[in-house]
Amino acid sequence: MDVFEAIKTRRSIRKYQNKPVEQEKLSKVLEAARLSPSAANRQPWRFIVVTDPEVKEKLRAAYNRDWFISAPVIIVGCALPHKAWVRSDGEEYWKVDLAIAMQSLILEAWEQGLGTCWIGAFREEEVKKALGIPEEARVVALTPLGYPAEEKGPVTNRSPLEEIVSYNHW
Repeated sequence: MDVFEAIKTRRSIRKYQNKPVEQEKLSKVLEAARLSPSAANRQPWRFIVVTDPEVKEKLRAAYNRDWFISAPVIIVGCALPHKAWVRSDGEEYWKVDLAIAMQSLILEAWEQGLGTCWIGAFREEEVKKALGIPEEARVVALTPLGYPAEEKGPVTNRSPLEEIVSYNHW
């Protein structure tokens, strides 16, 4: 599958097969995140791979959805703001850097036949508590990971290019 095809066909999956994810595939997904670009190549990230059912159950306090907890793997994307590049006007890039890495991870997961669902509506303090994440780290995104148990059609609710792109000025 080429990159454009992956972008075009990847969908948020909320039903997963009860089938473990092979270590080789998981490693490839994580390697895609590791190889992602970051501002000034600071790589201010850390990923926690959760496979233990008891630990996944603890994440229920942060995001209480059965389909989320039942996925074979949950990946927690954390940023380390103290390691991140800061623009001269003070804008911090840790969220951007982690988002780029998560997008790479998600697209490689799709290439490997695995489904994901970007989760942003979680309680950060509950994730930190469940996983022993230090105070200085920030949890930016979560994604379940596993073999899809549902099929979805192509994305149809995107704005047309004419509404989101302009050339040479606003």
